[in-house]
Amino acid sequence: MIKDNFVQLFENSFKAYWDCDMYSNYQEGETKTYSDIAWEINRLHHFFSTINIKPQDKIAILGRNSYQWATAFLATISYGAVVVPILPDFNPQDIHNIINHSESVFVFTGEILFKSLEPDKIPSVTGMISLVTLDVLLPERYTTAADAMVQTKNRFTNDEKARFSPDDIKFADVPNSNLMMINYTSGTTGFSKGVMLSANALAGNVTYAMRNIPIDKKSRMVSFLPLAHAYGCAFDFLMPVVMGIHVTFISKTPSPAMLIQAFKENKPQIIMMVPLIMEKIYKKQILSKIEKPVMRMLLALPGINLLIRKKIKHTLLETFGGNIREIVIGGAAFNHDAEKFFRKIKFPYTVGYGMTECGPLISYASAPEMRFASAGKILDIMDVKIESTDPFNQPGEILVRGENLMNGYYKNPEITSETIDHEGWLHTGDIGVIDKDHFVYIKGRNKSLILSNNGQNIYPEEIEAKLNSMHYVSESLVVENKQGKLIALVFPDFDAVEKHKLSADELAKQMEHNRKHLNKMVGSFEQITRIEIHPEEFQKTPKRSIKRFLYQIEK
Repeated sequence: MIKDNFVQLFENSFKAYWDCDMYSNYQEGETKTYSDIAWEINRLHHFFSTINIKPQDKIAILGRNSYQWATAFLATISYGAVVVPILPDFNPQDIHNIINHSESVFVFTGEILFKSLEPDKIPSVTGMISLVTLDVLLPERYTTAADAMVQTKNRFTNDEKARFSPDDIKFADVPNSNLMMINYTSGTTGFSKGVMLSANALAGNVTYAMRNIPIDKKSRMVSFLPLAHAYGCAFDFLMPVVMGIHVTFISKTPSPAMLIQAFKENKPQIIMMVPLIMEKIYKKQILSKIEKPVMRMLLALPGINLLIRKKIKHTLLETFGGNIREIVIGGAAFNHDAEKFFRKIKFPYTVGYGMTECGPLISYASAPEMRFASAGKILDIMDVKIESTDPFNQPGEILVRGENLMNGYYKNPEITSETIDHEGWLHTGDIGVIDKDHFVYIKGRNKSLILSNNGQNIYPEEIEAKLNSMHYVSESLVVENKQGKLIALVFPDFDAVEKHKLSADELAKQMEHNRKHLNKMVGSFEQITRIEIHPEEFQKTPKRSIKRFLYQIEK
């Protein structure tokens, strides 16, 4: 059991950083201090008590990133209730299913998302609150909750707030063994599963990050990953709170210009992001320049190439605010060509690996320790095993266990027993190897593994990574047809196609050129028979993994 009590970490943080800035909503320009948020939590605790919400009751939160979302989350866990964060991109039917399946008795929701909810379809809910105004929605239906909220607001006045002090903070006594969150994964093969995370699993993630991620207390971060996803929740939200960090939330999908401006204004030391952003920067801002004939010639000259790389690195660091210590990339595999370049210019990036079932972190290494093509080093609070006769060279399924591990899937013991074996090992479904220092190298997903006609294992993700770095390719998917041939589906980079005014025939010729070049880079058993243009972006899970099961080829 982790020695630090999870809820106590937050109580201590509010007391320690009372007058410090805590949260800002970027688009609104509104900033709240730790004392402001503590006051809101105090009011919500009174409200919960008034409507008879009990410890371990489930409270759902449906909304986009904001300080109000974060406040609702912290109020729920510090009361001793179980939080059920719901990704706002889920469709209404899935949202209803999650609320019902989790047995949530109360819902915090953004007012726009509220319009998609049908109260008659979620009968266990006794009230819904607007994340923006903290007013009870549908007061004529939820009269008890509406009356309680009026009472709460009348009691907790501005005069009372002026007298509120750190000594008045007293969160619930919640043991780390308690269930703290049910996080519903998107799932790539069917309906979401409710991952049960204890306070211990969350404390494991937060305290590990505090020990190992190079960020100062009372510094600043910009948060744009979905808070309802385990990655964003743990490291763009929970960890910063405990360290007294001022977090600026970007609620809507940000444009590159908005992100750059937010980085410039906040000067973060650490940025959490998915690889897609870094890969786009590499392809659109770097690769397009260094592939020009003059630049190629200059990069071939000793001394000059060092100056150019230094200039590129400086420009990138300024793009991210000029104060960056590390870019942490997670949620999906990082393109190897892009990684080679960032490594060559000594850019401070690192790649982590995790899954919701571990809340989420499994492996990480700081930028100076990072090894090329790895996904970091197994956490010191986790064990790892590769199901292979030679785990250093022969890929096998990655198994993990330890403090971060989930309790199981909510109300689904069958799937739980299929995922966690009798020795406590979580079968991740990922295929990889480790080195002698327990750095993990992921080859692909077990379910996406393709067995060639001559018995060779084909990891389509590795082929896709090579193809994705080629001209006019935005993303790709390698599948096997009924005849056992490999076909690559490609969603083109239509911005580049339009910029260079390529016709459909010219794009097809370029893809054929890409195919031939790709086949020189892969094994004889990994040869791509043809490339098919896919006119739309592939459907993805919220963590940006392609839903592979949706795409099959007959011929």
